[in-house]
Amino acid sequence: MPSSLLTDSGLETWLIFHRQVDLPEFAAFPLLGSNDGRRLLAEYYRDHLRVAADAGSGIVLETPTWRASADWGARLGYSADQLDDVNRDAVAFLRSLGTEFGDVPLVVSGTIGPRDDGYAPSEQLTPEEAADYHHAQIMSFVTAGADRVTMLTATHAGEAIGVVQAARTAGADVVVAFTVETDGRLPSGQPLAEAVAEVDAATSGAALHFGINCAHPDHFGSVLAEDPAAYERVRLLRANASRASHAELDEAEELDAGDPSELAAQYAALVEAHPHLQELGGCCGTDVRHVAAIATTCIGGT
Repeated sequence: MPSSLLTDSGLETWLIFHRQVDLPEFAAFPLLGSNDGRRLLAEYYRDHLRVAADAGSGIVLETPTWRASADWGARLGYSADQLDDVNRDAVAFLRSLGTEFGDVPLVVSGTIGPRDDGYAPSEQLTPEEAADYHHAQIMSFVTAGADRVTMLTATHAGEAIGVVQAARTAGADVVVAFTVETDGRLPSGQPLAEAVAEVDAATSGAALHFGINCAHPDHFGSVLAEDPAAYERVRLLRANASRASHAELDEAEELDAGDPSELAAQYAALVEAHPHLQELGGCCGTDVRHVAAIATTCIGGT
């Protein structure tokens, strides 16, 4: 496996703004239930696999299951058994697409989202509550043979601890990516470095590594620079295209895709300063253009 990996980008915003797909509850997983939906998802993932092939890089593809957990699924009319089917199908779907690009090392990651809102959670879960809540989805991914599970947009340490504990119990490798506000702190108000340290201390360092997602480099770059050693466990970087705050993004009716070249240059500067950042992709507002620019700038793709 190459030392640097790409990831995919902002699936949901690509679907909404580039393909005019209605996503109730910001959930992409229902698209797996129709031929048209599967074709759209395949288009998205194949585009990213092509970029990885051109760059000579491996890639981590996240299943479209950020909302495919019990509470969110229930809002969309899905039973526990139906969600189990969806989560297992999502893994098989990505594995099948990967066979079309046999020379591209592929990591299939089962994606977990927060139980509550990813920008403004109304409550903070205890580790015990979080482990109990996320257990079923994690087991679906393990049963389906996912290479790992990844929690994206973690908002507080308690839920992240529970996810790591549940994954460890299930025998799954796990990554946790926190989101931060414009001040570089989690939505809970906790500094990022403290959250990473708290999760590691509570789980004996069981997570493969940590990440940052759903924030622009302007929001966290200075925080990383203040104490680089505190962030050596942060390996995954999936930034937003926009410099807008979470509150502003929630209200946005038009896509702010930023400048792919500028974002890639910011990634390159971050990687130079923090060589442990080795899994590189995008989040809200980004698409395959941003990942291609990041590949060219940071890995050497064409």
